[in-house]
Amino acid sequence: MKAAMNPELTEAVSWFTRDTEIMSGMLLACGTVDRTEFAIDGEAGEDSVFDLASLTKLFTGLCAMKLKEEGLLDISRSVFSYAPRFRFLRDVTVEQILSFTRELRTPGRVDTCRNREEALDCLFGTASVGEPKGKAYSDIPSMVLKYVLEAAGSLPFMECVRKTVLEPAGMKETWAKVPEERVGDCLSYDGEYRIEGEKRIHRTGMKPGVPHDPKAAVIQQGTEDLCGHAGLFSTGGDMVRFCRAILEERIVSRASLREIAVNRTGYRRTDGTYTQYLGYQCYVRHPQQYYSEIPRYMGRQAFGNSGFAGNHLSVDPEHGTFTLFLGNRVKDRLTVLLPKAGKSLEDYGLNADGSGKFPWIESDGTTRLIPSSVLYVHQKDEHLHKIVARVLGLKEIPFEEQDSEAIQN
Repeated sequence: MKAAMNPELTEAVSWFTRDTEIMSGMLLACGTVDRTEFAIDGEAGEDSVFDLASLTKLFTGLCAMKLKEEGLLDISRSVFSYAPRFRFLRDVTVEQILSFTRELRTPGRVDTCRNREEALDCLFGTASVGEPKGKAYSDIPSMVLKYVLEAAGSLPFMECVRKTVLEPAGMKETWAKVPEERVGDCLSYDGEYRIEGEKRIHRTGMKPGVPHDPKAAVIQQGTEDLCGHAGLFSTGGDMVRFCRAILEERIVSRASLREIAVNRTGYRRTDGTYTQYLGYQCYVRHPQQYYSEIPRYMGRQAFGNSGFAGNHLSVDPEHGTFTLFLGNRVKDRLTVLLPKAGKSLEDYGLNADGSGKFPWIESDGTTRLIPSSVLYVHQKDEHLHKIVARVLGLKEIPFEEQDSEAIQN
């Protein structure tokens, strides 16, 4: 991406990094297989290494589809038949966890386990509690799927990712364990603030190159033992290569891309509300844009995901476009605010859209104004996707609900 930055995208990024300070740093890239427009601002640079967080799930889904194409993975088989350590998943198929159509629960919280061994024992105790009653999206299916793919492909998961995705895409700056000489390029995700009802949390001590996701951090422990849900680190240049490789079908076939993007979970409830619209380890387009990870200018075959740290990736094989946001909304930011009953964001000194600065009282009694990134996920349509559409000359594609009904299991 050694080229001039697009001025319109630069202005869009600066709204996040300078005007509101939602992000400490951000990279935006969008385009087609032969055109890329981008902008960078704040603490991010062209050599920066970002924590991909849940964008890792897209790699997991693509690996699954590649093994399926090669005849090595039968998604109709049970999880247990591939990974016997999951003794409570004898009646759950690979397809059901690939598509988020079974709710999985661990016997305890993986993210509070004291060490890797305890965390793995907890994960291997995963059981199904039936079809999702509310939110279908979860990290646990992806974490389980990693072990299924290792068994099917007879390779450690990171090697599967390298063989299936990184090498075909020409990605040389994507790792589960960041090389020592590149740790200095990793963005810092330290100093996160949270307000959860009466609880006030300040997470400190996060080292560069360690996954922000606590489940991935406790399991990976600085190794290449990549988790299925989070744990990859990458640069903007490599992630553009990733998008182009998807569009050029260098990772999986067009048929597999269409299969990934089929809505498996979304439908309209009797009260008029909608469930989440999910495909294979990804989001697909939702009828209500407020809840959609897929922008209006992408169609029914588009898929993507976002990451808690501030990332977003969506790709539309049908129309040949991609959009990538890599950002850091964690460092020294208020990321979560769950108000007390009867309270609103404004009662905490924030704007209705979640932006603003919160007066955090330190242990010594001093007050520090903390920039808020609380509702970042809902800022993307107006302040990023709208500008991307204008720069690329894209128009809104109508949502056709009749073609997006969930596959009922």
